Amino acid sequence: MSPAADRGEELSANLEVVRARIAAACVEAGRLPADVDLVVVTKYFPASDVRLLADLGVSDVGENKYQEGAAKAAECADLGLSWHFIGSIQSNKAAAVAAYADVVESVDRLKLVEPLSRGAQQAGRDVECLIQVSLDPEQTIGRGGAVAADVARLAEAIAQADGLVLRGLMGVAPLGLPAGPAFSRLAGEAEALRVEHPTATVVSAGMSGDLEEAVKYGATHVRIGSSVLGSRPRFQ
Repeated sequence: MSPAADRGEELSANLEVVRARIAAACVEAGRLPADVDLVVVTKYFPASDVRLLADLGVSDVGENKYQEGAAKAAECADLGLSWHFIGSIQSNKAAAVAAYADVVESVDRLKLVEPLSRGAQQAGRDVECLIQVSLDPEQTIGRGGAVAADVARLAEAIAQADGLVLRGLMGVAPLGLPAGPAFSRLAGEAEALRVEHPTATVVSAGMSGDLEEAVKYGATHVRIGSSVLGSRPRFQ
């Protein structure tokens, strides 16, 4: 068997396990598996893996470095995938991110809105945006995101920006703490956001280690990397 066939079988088996975990978590939470979308995080893995994943039915892929993501999106443009940018964004790189990403999940400050809007308009496309909400304890340095008090103002700025579409919230559970309380808080923030922005229905939460907790608290998207692709290449 060729290396590509071996890799395809490995990814297929891993995807089957992850999809089964999502389905079981949905049953436990009284939800339909179809209500939770899988975003496979392909950072540091080659475009050949993206092609194999597309063959296995994956439609959403995530990257956290704009140059790597842009290159893979161009190489795999024929696949019709939805590209999610999930990493921290430098304001001077935001326009470049918006030029290729279909969904930007990590909008965490007002300074990003104008360049994201500019990049989307220059590319002649609409870019869906999620506000990354900080789920870290107060006065700690952790996984990043906007504080709760800034979410409403940031949401309004995105909603008013040309080329941008406000779609919801994203959050990352804090390191070293139970994920459940953090995802419960994110669910509350999402409910509050929908009062003013009813179409902002996306809640992106949960990774390989905590997807079940995310589904329990209403995640509509889970971002899975290592459980599908394996350990990151050591050279990275």
